[in-house]
Parts: sequence; C-alpha cells; structure tokens
Amino acid sequence: MPILSICIGVALLLVLMIVLKLNAFISLLIVSLVVGILEGMTPIAAIESIQAGLGGTLGNLTIIIVFGAILGKLMTDSGGAQRIAMTLIKAFGKKRVQLAAVLTASVVGIALFFETGVVVLIPLVFTIAIAAGVPVLYIGMPVIAALITMHGFVPPHPGPTAVASVFDANLGKTLIYGVIIAIPSIIIGGPLFTKLFKKEDLEADIPKELFNPKEFKEEEMPPFATSILTSLMPVILITVKVAVEIFMPKSSIMPVVDFIGNPAIALMISVIIAIFTFGLNRGKKMNEIMKSFSDSVSGIAMILLIIAGGGAFKQVLIDSHIDQYIAGIMAESTLSPLFLTWLIAAILRVAIGSATVAGMTAAGIAAPLVAATGVSPELMVLAAGAGSITFSHVNDAGFWIYKEYFNLSIGKTIKTWSVMVTIISLVGLAGVLIINLFIQ
Repeated sequence: MPILSICIGVALLLVLMIVLKLNAFISLLIVSLVVGILEGMTPIAAIESIQAGLGGTLGNLTIIIVFGAILGKLMTDSGGAQRIAMTLIKAFGKKRVQLAAVLTASVVGIALFFETGVVVLIPLVFTIAIAAGVPVLYIGMPVIAALITMHGFVPPHPGPTAVASVFDANLGKTLIYGVIIAIPSIIIGGPLFTKLFKKEDLEADIPKELFNPKEFKEEEMPPFATSILTSLMPVILITVKVAVEIFMPKSSIMPVVDFIGNPAIALMISVIIAIFTFGLNRGKKMNEIMKSFSDSVSGIAMILLIIAGGGAFKQVLIDSHIDQYIAGIMAESTLSPLFLTWLIAAILRVAIGSATVAGMTAAGIAAPLVAATGVSPELMVLAAGAGSITFSHVNDAGFWIYKEYFNLSIGKTIKTWSVMVTIISLVGLAGVLIINLFIQ
C-alpha cells in the first residue's frame, strides 16, 4: 500500500498541474492530504503533518532564499554580475565559459548548502549566458550539477558529515574520496550531459522578476575584485567556520565563527556589505537600494510557497512511515554492502524526496555491515550520498527550486534536472566501486 500511495500521489499531482493547470502550491497541498489519508492518517493528522512540513521547510530556507535573492538582485542591479561575467568570459574565452562557470560553482559548492549556492550563483548564470550568447541551461545545468554533487559527496556538508558519524568514518578520507568521485560526476552530469541536447532544448525564459538583463557601461560597473569578493562573501564566511572547525575546534573564536558561518547569518552579513559595495559606494540612494530589496522579495514569493509545498509532501511521506516500510524490505538483502547502501538510499530518495533522510536511513540500516564485512566506512558514506541524490522529482524541494528559478515546465525539469542528478548518482556509485577495488 505505501508504494501504491506514492504512485497515486505523484500521478494525481501531475494531473492537477499538467492537465488541470492548477497552481503547484495548491496541487502539492491536495496531494499531501490525499497521500496522508491513503496511508491511514486521520485528516487532522495529515493537516498537522502538512503544517509541520511547511513550517520546517520555510524555517530552514526562508532566510537563505530571501537574503540570497536580495544579494543577487543588488549584484545584478549594480552591474556586479555583469562585471564578473565579462571578466570570466575574457579570461576563459566564450568557448570555455561553461568551464569557468563549473569551476566557480565547484569552489562555491564546497562550503555552501545546495540551496544557498543556487540563490548566490543564479544571477551569474543568467548574466554569463546572456553575455556569452548561449542558452541559459547550457550554463545553468553544469552549475547546478556542481552544486548538488558537492552537496552529496563532500564534507563538511551536513548530509555527508552526519552519515560519516553513523559509519564512524574518517572525515579527511571521506573528503578526499568525495572530491575524487565528484570530479567525473560533475563533468559527466554537467557539461557532457548538456551536449546531448539541441540548442533550443537548453533555452529557458529567465524570470523577469529575478533578473534584469540591463547592459551597463564600463564606468557604471563596480571593479571585479569588489564584485567577486562581495558575491562570494557567504562562501568566505562559511569556509572560515569550516577551517576553524577542522584545524582549531577548541579555539576561543569557535563561537564567533559558528555564528558568522551559519548560512543564514553569512548571507545577512553579505547583504549588509553589498548595501555599501553595490549600493552606497556606487552613488545610489538608500531608497533606490531598498527598491531592489522589495523587488527581489516579491519575485520569490511564489517560489517560496512552492518549495514549502514540496516540503509538506515530503513530511507526510515521512510521518506516514513510508521510509521505514521501504527500509524494512531492504534490510535482509545479501547484496554488496556498497551497492546495498546506495540502493536503499536511492529508493528512499525517490519515495520520500529528502536526501538527508534517505542518506541517514540507509546509513542506519547498513552501519553494522562495516564491521561484518570490513568495507571502507568512508566509501559507505559516499555510497549513501550517491544514492541520496538520485532521481529527484515532485516530492523534492530541490526539484522545485530548479524548476522555478529556471522557469521550466515539469516535463523539461524531469528531462534535465531529474536525469542529471540520476547520472551523477550512478557515476558516484561507479566511482565508489572503482575506488573500493584499489583500497581493499
């Protein structure tokens, strides 16, 4: 019944949105309620689960998305994004601009949460694509591929770090193996995957409320150093926190860096800096800067609601214990521990949408296999991470973030985003199995 409930829910969601053209937020709430009731929850319990999912998702992401949108808006309205894009294009050339974008996203992705990285880099994606005269997804897909790969494979992201604690894995080794696996995953899932599409398939309508493609004159733009430092300030602050945690965990400055390295606080600090670097120092009045604030926030209102709706659906699936049902089915399997861990995480990811829940549940089931088989705990972490980012669809907030920021249809989102993360997941699994051959 749980698997049937999920299938009914996904089918109903597609009918409501594609056939009946119902708003995604309303559709997600209806489907969440239906699936909850199908799974034996009372209507009141289902509503409470939906409310918890809405609140939990918005509580985690609202500050990040809002401040990220504001930072991006200030960057584009000041010409900072155009300055960075022009400099990258000049340094790498238009033929290699995709490489420049991927390298930038990979560096950013080491320190930032996936959602934070998206909102920080999305203005650059739009600007680079327009300046280089290429389709938006030609730049956007490799950037997203880099962000989601680093998020799934590389500590200190919370997912891999939490899973590493379950397996009692060495974080240093996990980081090294994770980076080794991340490189081919990003290349194959990003730049190489985009080559399978025709140019028109990679086109996307940039949401006008999120990006204003104004052409700035040379003297109107801030310097490159100012632009890049301000835009990457969240990365710098979070990286400082990570470095102190690794090298000076008992330092007296730990509480300070813990605070400034929090993604929400790091973005807030970055926005305050941007008010000066992208605003007051460029001769703008405060009311003009505040207009950028209000424009950016109004532009992401529906995005926030849709992401929250995806969170509600995920919470209903978790509260109805579908994850436990699937985990129980897989627990007695005799497959390779690395493949089994990946498979459990992948099935849970498809079923409930949450990469963190999928990875942690898979780790909890597979943890005893480390002592029993002698398999590398670090590779078990990465197997769980690879499985947890496989086929993402309508029950995942990341699906909706990607869809709404690039203004895509559900079909095009599945064809690009869902297939892309599955490729990354499979390349990650292959990397885990190959490394295992050399370290056994």
